[in-house]
Amino acid sequence: MLPEQGSAGAEEVLARGMSPPHFPITPSGLRGDWSFCSLAPGVFKAEGFTVEAREVPHKGGRTFGYRVSDGHSAIACIPDHCPTGLGPGPEGWGEYHPAALGLAADVDLLIHDSFLLPDEVAAEAPFGHPAADYAVGLAQRAGARHVLLTHHKPDRTDDALDALAARFRPDHRVTVAAQGQLVDL
Repeated sequence: MLPEQGSAGAEEVLARGMSPPHFPITPSGLRGDWSFCSLAPGVFKAEGFTVEAREVPHKGGRTFGYRVSDGHSAIACIPDHCPTGLGPGPEGWGEYHPAALGLAADVDLLIHDSFLLPDEVAAEAPFGHPAADYAVGLAQRAGARHVLLTHHKPDRTDDALDALAARFRPDHRVTVAAQGQLVDL
C-alpha cells in the first residue's frame, strides 16, 4: 500500500522509484501474485492489528508514517520524513510535526528515518530526510520507549554507523538498525 498520490495509481507511483537505474526491474516484473493499492490517511484493521496512517512532511511526494498496535504493544514507523520542510525547529534539525508526535506518542518502538548527521542537514535536508538526532529528539518528546534509527545514507560505512551508535550509546533506548536485526518489544 502506498499513500494516495493524486490521480496516479499505486503501481505507477511505485514504478517511479522501483525501476532502472534505481532498481533492476519495474513492479510488473516481480515474480508471484502482487496487487498494488493506494491508502488514504486514517485508521484501519489488518490481521488483528490496528494501523493508523498519517501524512508527515516530505519533499517529492506524499508520505505517511504509521502506528501499529495489537492492543498490548505499539510501534511507529516513519520511514521517509523531511521535518526541515516546516522550518529549522528548535535544534536546527526540523520542526516536530504534530502527526509525527502523535504517531510516536508512548510507543514501545519508534522506527525512524535517520539518513543524515546533524552537520549534513543544512546541505542535504532539501532532499527530504532528517538527521538521526531529530529521530531521537522526536522519540524523547513523544515518550517513545525505544528508537531504531534506519534508512541510512547509502555511502555511510559500517564504521560510521558504529560511531553513530556509540554517540547514542549512553542512551540505551537508541539502536542503529542493522540487516537481520530483531527487536523484542
